[in-house]
Amino acid sequence: MGSRAASGRALTLAAMSNSSGAPSTSDAAVRTPRRPRVLHFVTGGFSGATQVALDLVRGHLAGDQFEPLLVLRRKPHTDQSRVDALVAEGIPVELVAGWAHIATVMQLVKVCKRFQPDILVAHGFSEHLWGRYAGLLAHVPHLVHVEHNSRERYTWSRTRQMLWLAERTDAIVGCSEGVRQALLARGSPLPKTIAISNGIRTAPFAGAAEHPWRERIPGIVMAARFARQKDHTTLLKAIALLRERGHKPPVQLAGGGKASAQKNARKLSEQLQLTDQVEFLGHHKDVPGLLMKHQICMLSTHYEGMPLSLIEGMAAGCTAIGTRAPGVQEVIDHERNGLLVEHENVQSLADAIEHVLTHPEDGERLAAAGQQDAHTLYTLERMISRYEALFQQIMVGQNKDFSQL
Repeated sequence: MGSRAASGRALTLAAMSNSSGAPSTSDAAVRTPRRPRVLHFVTGGFSGATQVALDLVRGHLAGDQFEPLLVLRRKPHTDQSRVDALVAEGIPVELVAGWAHIATVMQLVKVCKRFQPDILVAHGFSEHLWGRYAGLLAHVPHLVHVEHNSRERYTWSRTRQMLWLAERTDAIVGCSEGVRQALLARGSPLPKTIAISNGIRTAPFAGAAEHPWRERIPGIVMAARFARQKDHTTLLKAIALLRERGHKPPVQLAGGGKASAQKNARKLSEQLQLTDQVEFLGHHKDVPGLLMKHQICMLSTHYEGMPLSLIEGMAAGCTAIGTRAPGVQEVIDHERNGLLVEHENVQSLADAIEHVLTHPEDGERLAAAGQQDAHTLYTLERMISRYEALFQQIMVGQNKDFSQL
């Protein structure tokens, strides 16, 4: 895979001149400077961070400003079929080892020396540490750190590493204002630290108008991987409480993730006798279609960065319900474009779902406002444009204070 991607990126620069010594037309074409190269390094777990990095690579490929490479850090649950699908799509992608940090760093150093990026963008915790160490060792000219969550497992040691690397990093990006504030609270330098909101492709939701809200299934879709961050437990308990109140909305849980977390959620569903209501779909190939068939999109979570799945649900015309947490609070304006519920509060979540089910006029109104916001504030084009503007500023060195970008 690596050699194939490398050969596709090969660029030959030859010195050519005509007999008079003046550069010929072909000489000028050959000497045209290559586009700046951007390497995006991220987990191979296909999380939200992976999706953002992949979207940026696709955006670079569609434009004419940057030549990209996506590098994934292999995880035990990395789905090789999804990697193969990226290759088939034409995405320049390579994998590096994930079994040891030193192996990750050294393999990424080799990739950097071969690809010779002008900018290395290290996405997510703890990949942003190992990615930047590799960038420094490979003498990559510019480093960018992108933080994708408002809460991460920062020990004293890793906080010190983050701050040391920050001094050697051109820009530090939080995927929401909440994440930016969390970075600043850890000591991230203000001039370098900015917020660029995640964005989604809106094209897959173009058919949402063909599914009027009141004609949809009065059910719930939660598209989220199974992990410690996500709070499937509170959702399942809220569904059980609703059942006691006489409401039995179908629940679709779409997403892969850790097998142990999925096993625990299935066990709880069985204990609560919800197997006839709750369906575990695993990785779903048509989440937009799934969302557009249902009335409610849900994100029950412990913490977030910028919740792409919730924004996609809003773009699909669903009524958004989410936990009151950084990231989610920026997307949902309570009772205007969705409903916020208290963290790990079963009754609060059950009450919100019940309100939408029993007050369709409110559910429809909230869904319409959320859909408008998703299509104006959180588009993929807007996100890519802001990142590429940042990269251009870094390349030309015009501004070392990106806080107002």
